Amino acid sequence: MPKAKFDSTASSGNVFADLGLPNPEEALAKAELAHKIALVIRARRLTQLRAAALLGVDQPKVSALMRGQLSGFSIERLLRFLLLLGQDVKITVKTSPGPRARLRVA
Repeated sequence: MPKAKFDSTASSGNVFADLGLPNPEEALAKAELAHKIALVIRARRLTQLRAAALLGVDQPKVSALMRGQLSGFSIERLLRFLLLLGQDVKITVKTSPGPRARLRVA
């Protein structure tokens, strides 16, 4: 049986850029920050109601965050949430080795 051929394209490393979405660097950073917040909330076994109280938001906002609906959240706000959850945040600025600078969450 012959193998099926599939066209593929190498990823840029940013799914938002690959999809042609606007502001892909910011979208990726927000997604990565939200993922870290969700991991902390789960690790601490916080209910959405308790997490909301710690973060100073209502429960539906925590629900949206946990589901990746991030349009109502700025990077600054997500960073503040990490601090409120007792996480250290380190921001490093350095010269980009390539022609295009990037924003990355580690």
